[in-house]
Amino acid sequence: MNEAMKNVLQQVFKHPADLRLASRSGQFTLPTAGHAAGFIQANLMIVPKDQAFDFLLFCQRNPKPCPLVEVLAPGQLEPACAPGANLATDLPGYRVYRDGVLVEERSDISALWQTDFVTFLIGCSFSFESAVIEEGVPLRHVALGCNVAMYRTNLACVPSGPFQGNMVVSMRPVKSRDVAKVVEVSSRFALAHGAPLHVGNPQELGIHDLSKPDYGDFVPVMPDEVPVFWACGVTPQSIAQSSRLSFCITHAPGKMFVTDRRG
Repeated sequence: MNEAMKNVLQQVFKHPADLRLASRSGQFTLPTAGHAAGFIQANLMIVPKDQAFDFLLFCQRNPKPCPLVEVLAPGQLEPACAPGANLATDLPGYRVYRDGVLVEERSDISALWQTDFVTFLIGCSFSFESAVIEEGVPLRHVALGCNVAMYRTNLACVPSGPFQGNMVVSMRPVKSRDVAKVVEVSSRFALAHGAPLHVGNPQELGIHDLSKPDYGDFVPVMPDEVPVFWACGVTPQSIAQSSRLSFCITHAPGKMFVTDRRG
């Protein structure tokens, strides 16, 4: 890795357009947590037009894991929430699923693009993190520069057409004294999953080992902390696998589309 690339990867991007351009050029490939404070970050789900209505219903029926930021017209690549952006190039990473199986990861999906693709932008919990940090509550994955830990749960989503399965949650360790503050702050961000779903014992969610996240990186919980769980926009990726969708494209976990819209 050359020195210029190292500098880009170590840089904290304050403006979404700068982060999107660095992702487009391939210079930025890391999780977007800790970047573009105050701006809404979004999960990505792209499906063929013939499955778009069922997925729209799925989001409406499951607003906690799938709060809709924007739904684009078939074939459209430039979202209203980020004029000038290109959804085929401006994320740090993409995943391609066929028949429910992850078949490849890409930094650019332009070569796969079709005019019948419908893109859904779904709110992300990264959007409330800067507000939590500003309240004096540190978040370890941001400090470490790693991805948040995400887990499949036993919480069933309300199905729609082929879209059925269980919710995914993200977990952040929080000191016991700060839990009420974190709940209050995150509840202000409806498009970022809002308040936590669960605090404490992960086994109540069907999570048996916090050291083995299904997505993202392991983030340890210290003795004076409790695990706090939020609904997660990676849920559609898990649904794609459990429902064996014939085809979809998503963001790579933790590597979001950063909008120009403020949270």
